Amino acid sequence: MHIVQAVHWRLPVAGYGGAQRAAMWLAQGLAELGHDVTVVGAPGTALPGLKCVSYGAEQPYAPAFDVRRLVSGPIDVLHFHGPPRSTPTIPYVWTLQGNMGPGGRADAHTICVSENHAQRHGTHSFVHNGVRLEEYRYEPRKGDYDLFMARLHSVKGWRTAAAIARRCKLKLLLAGGWRPSLSRYVRFVGEVSGDRKLDLLAAARCLWMPVAWDDPCPVNVLEAMACGTPVIGTPRGSLPELIGHDGGGIGATEDELIALRQRLAQWDPAAVRKRAERFFSHLRMARDYVRMYEGLLTSGTLPAGRRPEANAE
Repeated sequence: MHIVQAVHWRLPVAGYGGAQRAAMWLAQGLAELGHDVTVVGAPGTALPGLKCVSYGAEQPYAPAFDVRRLVSGPIDVLHFHGPPRSTPTIPYVWTLQGNMGPGGRADAHTICVSENHAQRHGTHSFVHNGVRLEEYRYEPRKGDYDLFMARLHSVKGWRTAAAIARRCKLKLLLAGGWRPSLSRYVRFVGEVSGDRKLDLLAAARCLWMPVAWDDPCPVNVLEAMACGTPVIGTPRGSLPELIGHDGGGIGATEDELIALRQRLAQWDPAAVRKRAERFFSHLRMARDYVRMYEGLLTSGTLPAGRRPEANAE
């Protein structure tokens, strides 16, 4: 198939950008599976080995987007990474990475990023995000710190992680975008990317994700598991289906989270990495999106998503 991936970002992204990285890895995975892929992105978009086209002031991404003015030849599927502002005349889908507002419902072209995410938006179509595993270093020998790596927003749960670190006298590194007030047990390391981010993820004893919102499919959880680093999270959004029984643990209260942390030695880094390899690779993500495209083209409707256990490779 000739598949056009339309994004409103410049790829590759500078800094973190979980949704942007997932879109880039998807385009690469589709090409590795033998499909003809064109990426339409913001000016400066350039991905080695892929055809990339930039839109400009004369052809903006929004409010309307006429892909035929930028991409020549037949197009089988147009895939937007964000809601299209006009209805294309060719088969299309779009990925919802965030949450809609109250009452928001997915339309017939929407693909969510987890089963929980889809259920909350009135659809059954979803594809979990995936990561390019070879970009992450598996490390069975962990360092002397726990890690929190996400936006330092209250819904992400950094205050819960910091409170547990103080209560249990654990060394915790906070990697995020602004500097909060801390204690001697919690150290702020700022916003991280590149090799620094990979090193922190690989050597962390665990990644804390005690979120207080319905997180659709956080890429940092998948990145941690790719490094063999278990994740401790709350039963919100997609976290239970991502972490499973072999990728870490789920606790609803601070006491339950502390109890999970005390079981840290029971989680095998090799098993954590294996879960990422089986269920959350960029090629698994690409295959599942191809399944969505094929369903759209053959029946006019998107198929239901598959739980991780159905995606073993």
